[in-house]
This record gives sequence, C-alpha cells and structure tokens, in this order.
Amino acid sequence: MRERKVKEPIVGIVQSSNEQLSIKQALDLLPVKDIIKEGMRVVITPNWVNAKGPATGAVVGPDSLQALIRYVKSFRPAKITIATGSGGEDTKSIFHKVGYDRVLSEEAVELVDLNYGPYIELALEHELIKTTKINRLLEEMDVLISFAQLKQHEEATMTATLKNVAMGWPPAEIHGFPKKNTGIHEDLHGFITAILKKIPIDLAVLSADKAMIGTGPSNGVAVDTPGLVIASTDAVACDTIGARLLGFLPQGVHYLYELNKAKIGEADVQKMDIRGMALAEAERSFSLAAYGKEVVMDKK
Repeated sequence: MRERKVKEPIVGIVQSSNEQLSIKQALDLLPVKDIIKEGMRVVITPNWVNAKGPATGAVVGPDSLQALIRYVKSFRPAKITIATGSGGEDTKSIFHKVGYDRVLSEEAVELVDLNYGPYIELALEHELIKTTKINRLLEEMDVLISFAQLKQHEEATMTATLKNVAMGWPPAEIHGFPKKNTGIHEDLHGFITAILKKIPIDLAVLSADKAMIGTGPSNGVAVDTPGLVIASTDAVACDTIGARLLGFLPQGVHYLYELNKAKIGEADVQKMDIRGMALAEAERSFSLAAYGKEVVMDKK
C-alpha cells in the first residue's frame, strides 16, 4: 500500500448556504495543493448505490459532484476519472437515471465502471476472501478522492467515505449483485478493513446535506441539514466525525476501530486538526435536524 499524500489528519467542517459552496470551503481548509499537483491522474469515487436520487440521501448529488470536479480541475491534473461500481444496480443505469451523464459530458470527464476489468489481483488480509480481482486503475491513478453521503447502515453501522471505496471498488462481475456471492457480507467490517489497508484514500469528502438515518444504505429517512460538509486528508478521521453526528464513537463502528488500530488513519478527535465549524456545533446542527433536539457527545 502506498501512503496517502498528506499523513496529518486535517479535517474541515463547514455549513454554508448550499452543498456546492460548502464543498469548496471545506476543501479550502485543507492543504489540497499538497495532494493534487499538475499533471496527476485523479480518480473520484462517488457513492452511487442505486438510482433513488440525492433527495433521498442515497447517493451524491450531480451538481455537487460537478462542483467537486471543477474544484479538482483548478489544480490542473492531467486527467480526472469518475470510477465506481454500484452494488445495488447497474452502474451505468444509475449514471443515466440520476443525471450524472450530463455532468460528465459537460466537464469532459470519463467514467470507469469498476464492476468490470481489466483487472489486477489484489491480496487481502481477510479470513474468507484471500484475494480479489480489482480494476487496474488502482495502479494507474495518482490521487483517490472518496465522495459520499453520510448514512446509517444496517450491516456496516454507518456508511461514509471508507465504505464507499471498500464496496465501490470490488467488482460485481466477481462478487455478484449486491456483492454478496463470495462472502463479503459474512464479515463486512473485516472486509472493509482489509480493502482499505490496500487502497489509500487521499482526500475524503462527506456530505451530511442529505444524510440518512433509520436504516441504510437505501431505505432510511433523509435528514435535511443544508450545506453541512466534512472534508479531510484522512478518511478515517472524516468518517469518525461523521460517526459522531450519527451518535457513534469509533469503538461502535468496528472497521473504524480496526483501521485506527492499524494506523491507517486517526480516530481520536483530540489528535485531529479540526478546522472551520466546531465539532460540537456540527453535532448540534445535525441532531436538531434529525431529532428535533440537541445531542452533543462531548461538550468539553
């Protein structure tokens, strides 16, 4: 595994007037110039679990994906690729139904469906799945950005930027739809941990603008917290903040605990460089929107 571009766990939290502006402002709080350099190949993996649309909190919004693409373009990469493999339905069907096709056409950005090859073989530290085929784009990219919605999840406890990559990259051509044929879901937390020990995320962007509570990844209730966005140089740190909004410490999300223990990322908020909106304010804003009552995990 190569190391991610910036090792320090720097987190930007922003709640602006809209999600697109918040993405830019949250990323501006990070040293993105040390991550994306001119001439690099940048891959963005968005959360496209199904075609229910962004208003449900199930997938990222097309306009927000476009804002992220345009932000990345400002650093003059050689190429930007949108790459993911849906587990809920055909990736290209979601691409057309939700309106991502318009965005990629306007921005002249290519789509790679990770559910198919060409492949390389990836060895994993997992009891059930020792190896998996994975798209060879893994070896060709310089920077990986995970862009996801914050959601509770019926098996993974929560889904955010980490699970987005861990389940978006393994191919459905091998693992089946919804990627359950080879035993991934028999030890889902262990599989997520194993994949993320091999695939470094350089930049994590997590939207709570339309988060999902109740049950995810598709059938929960959307929480409208306009413009609430978390971005980080460390996906473990990013998702730890997201977990706190949902009411979980990292010990309550087993793969967060394991990835922190393996030093893949930081799950201790005291060791993070948190910029922008105070964590307690973010927790307060989200809980008021979700439950009509303030829930702050640590008021100190």
